[in-house]
Amino acid sequence: MTGTDCIAALKALGELSRLRIMRLLLKERLGVTAIGERLGLSQYNVSKHLRILKEAGLVEMEKLGQRRLYRVVPGFKRQLAAHRNVLELGCCTFRFDRLPK
Repeated sequence: MTGTDCIAALKALGELSRLRIMRLLLKERLGVTAIGERLGLSQYNVSKHLRILKEAGLVEMEKLGQRRLYRVVPGFKRQLAAHRNVLELGCCTFRFDRLPK
């Protein structure tokens, strides 16, 4: 990640709730309700955070019938796997293996 992508990712990952959402989505695809229940957040807040993560190119939404499930973008997930769950942005490092629960 470089340039604008890096800035968008940094802004998106600079908030604790979004980091917690990323931790969940790295493990499995989930809907807004499931994320909210697991993290104790309102559906409104989850939706707001997912929009920011989606705009940063970190997560994507897929429709399964009437359900909308979110997941980490496959390319981003591969990048993390190749670097042992570490995202190096130049100015800072995010260790996805040590994200808050």
